[in-house]
Amino acid sequence: MSGTPTAPPQTKSLIDAVEGAEVLDGPAKAVGKKLREVFGPGVVRDALSGTWLGHALHPLLTDVVIGTWTSAVLLDLTGGDDDSAERLIGIGLAAAVPTAASGAMDWSDSEAVDDRVRRTGALHATSNVTALGLYAASLAARKSGNTGRGKALALAGAAVLGAGGFLGGHLSFARGVGVNQTAFDEQGVPEDWTDAMAADELTSGEPKSVVVGETPVMLVRHDDGLHALHDRCSHRGCSLTDMGEIEGEIVTCNCHGSQFDLRDGSVQRGPAATFQPVYEARESDGRIQVRLAT
Repeated sequence: MSGTPTAPPQTKSLIDAVEGAEVLDGPAKAVGKKLREVFGPGVVRDALSGTWLGHALHPLLTDVVIGTWTSAVLLDLTGGDDDSAERLIGIGLAAAVPTAASGAMDWSDSEAVDDRVRRTGALHATSNVTALGLYAASLAARKSGNTGRGKALALAGAAVLGAGGFLGGHLSFARGVGVNQTAFDEQGVPEDWTDAMAADELTSGEPKSVVVGETPVMLVRHDDGLHALHDRCSHRGCSLTDMGEIEGEIVTCNCHGSQFDLRDGSVQRGPAATFQPVYEARESDGRIQVRLAT
């Protein structure tokens, strides 16, 4: 059955304008560089990136901020308890700091390689900081007895917060910031043994990248045999073959410092939050073959 093609979303022109705003590059690059310098690989970065959680931390924290601030506005609009609205705004203000920090970590690792992410993220942060200021002013007005002004400021804050949330959704779902970069093709390796390369082309300790089925795979000949891992780092998609450094059973992605165990793909150090897919590998008749792990 044929039908009328779906029209481009009404927001396309807005997104195109945001992603093309080169004027944002100067300050955004400086902020991104400083964040990467201050928060190098380590406990703090892992905590903010969600390594301990198994996925990005930022979306979880945004639920607290958006939920409390939106609930406060709904109370205002429906004649709810003023004290409850104040408490909700206060909780949102407290949660905004770790939420912003975790989002800044996710953004800083992507902005250096994607102009669109850099610019959209800069406006996303600006919107959220503006919303933070409006809600802080709303709480101050309420505390001073000017409830009407407080409600008006909170309503304005909700509008700005919505704009920031729209941009944040675009970063995550359209540009893949904070998303496992192997999620959609880790099963692309065939279930049956599939030829990858000549065995004599793989030197011990020197990884090679091959495409098996539809998936880029890093092959490593090691003291304990052959290892095969998805070649794109689950954190931001850098090639482990090109950017990786192998020491013992650990491969370090030098893009952002994530470390994985060659044997099972487990995360040994963040900021990666999800494991690296591993595959079975063998040598047969002078060829190296790979298949989906069973």
